Amino acid sequence: MMPAEQTLSGATTAPDTSPVLSVEGLTVSVRTEFGLRPLVEDLSFTLNRGETLAIAGESGSGKSITSLAIMGLLPPPAVRVTAGSIRLGQTNLTTASEAQMRRIRGDRIAMIFQEPMTSLNPVLTIGTQLAEAMRAHEPISRQEARSRALAALTAVRLSQPERRLNQYPHELSGGMRQRVMIAMALALRPEVLIADEPTTALDVTVQREVLDLLRDLQRDLGTAIILITHDMGVVAEMADRVIVMKSGRMVEQAPVTTLFQAPAQPYTRDLLAAVPRMGGRTDTPAAISADAVASLSDVVVRFPIKGGLLGRTTLNVHAVEHVSFDIRRGETFALVGESGCGKSTIAKAMVGLVPHQGQITVGGHVLSPRGLDAPRSLRRRVQMVFQDPMAALDPRMRVGDLIAEPLLIHDIGTAADRRARAADLIRRVGLSPDQIDRYPHEFSGGQRQRICIARALALKPDLIIADESVSALDVSVQARVLALLQELQKEMGVAFLFISHDMAVVDSISDRVGVMYLGQIVEMGTRAQVFGDPRHPYTQRLIEAVPVPDPAHQREKTIRLAGDVPSPVHPVGSGPERLILRDVGGGHLVAM
Repeated sequence: MMPAEQTLSGATTAPDTSPVLSVEGLTVSVRTEFGLRPLVEDLSFTLNRGETLAIAGESGSGKSITSLAIMGLLPPPAVRVTAGSIRLGQTNLTTASEAQMRRIRGDRIAMIFQEPMTSLNPVLTIGTQLAEAMRAHEPISRQEARSRALAALTAVRLSQPERRLNQYPHELSGGMRQRVMIAMALALRPEVLIADEPTTALDVTVQREVLDLLRDLQRDLGTAIILITHDMGVVAEMADRVIVMKSGRMVEQAPVTTLFQAPAQPYTRDLLAAVPRMGGRTDTPAAISADAVASLSDVVVRFPIKGGLLGRTTLNVHAVEHVSFDIRRGETFALVGESGCGKSTIAKAMVGLVPHQGQITVGGHVLSPRGLDAPRSLRRRVQMVFQDPMAALDPRMRVGDLIAEPLLIHDIGTAADRRARAADLIRRVGLSPDQIDRYPHEFSGGQRQRICIARALALKPDLIIADESVSALDVSVQARVLALLQELQKEMGVAFLFISHDMAVVDSISDRVGVMYLGQIVEMGTRAQVFGDPRHPYTQRLIEAVPVPDPAHQREKTIRLAGDVPSPVHPVGSGPERLILRDVGGGHLVAM
């Protein structure tokens, strides 16, 4: 309980316990040819000083629309607030003019978006953008603004802050750019910070650092936070109270402990049940054959960096360094690690898209080291499922034609046979055959990913490479897609190379795991070995950073790797070429 405060005259006054933000009966509607349709309907909540309120729910539930309404950033005239009020202290934001909102944004209320690259100006340096935001609200000199920008970058624990001031957004990693966005949002000490999916696109270790940073800054500044996310593990670790939304309406609101221990609504219970948990796998693995469908032996992939007047190769990016593993029929082999560790480069090498050294054998075919000339017979044996299904599907083609296209390319069957095969695959992935003539935009994200899986199965491949295939999906949709992959594996005996940075998802689906760091596998073994008894500090760090969907969970320690991160361009000393792998039994490799 806050103590009473004294005025200058000595009189005792009660502390200000009024909410910093109040939303009452908020309805946001979009104008359609049939009239107004509500996107958010009759939403009410309050936000107290220093509190973290999480708004959770699946895509399309109205979370982000609510945040845009609070910020006054709804796209006019199609989308607007049609009922209710939003009050920031005594200021009614729903009736404020655009000039008033410009003064409020950044000063009293700030926002961090999911993808910082779309929020930062690519042609301005980091220092210029930070200073610009400060000078827009306070009459300070350029020198003072730059000094405060440096202090802001230091506060968010960005390495080499003086250097970062002069860099452009593209020169920073995703985690660094998100720290810049946090520094920009908190530079003017706003009363309210809205964080809209601030860690969804980040690796698990970077996510841990960003969440810890937000918590520390909130403690220091007393800022109230609205955290918008579909990650219930993040909700459990960060929130004081939780609002669960579905189809634009609030279905439940409760303190975080109450919500996780005794959810009142079936939708909330279903949402929590779908969250992947480390050590939560209970199903029986598919039968695994001893035959390898893919084999990598001492594979190296390096990309040249050219310079000088003659464009000669001066340096190389060491993307993959001496990687070896097998994938057996009916097995799910997972590659895990942070962005830039070489996971996707391995996938590209396995389908002949990049040149490599060493030997790659897929379906009995030895790939040419040159890349880009994989034989047609290989393409029938290996298929890929990508992270973004909308980008992988031609928007001008009907889904039946998209699924049948691989059969057409390989001249398999008649037109009637191909259509029948497409209809059967649509049914197998849990969609209705009467949807065969629809276009990709008529499906949800999870349904589009199912279509991509059906397309990958059309040629009956031996191996499917799933590259971050569920990372962009809501937890409930993610759970359904993962269950589908496991069912199809048992039914058809297909092998999977599952690439992900989500350790909980990998734990729920994999048979064996390889952990990658700076282009090399530093630990490899069965799922139980790697997750139950991790030997390498990097693996331990990845597992420790996984958000736990339990508010009562307390982290005992934070594992940090000593020294600077080695450069993939100069892998000397502590770099990947100096890692020594040792077999500790059962094919369990660790780097010593």
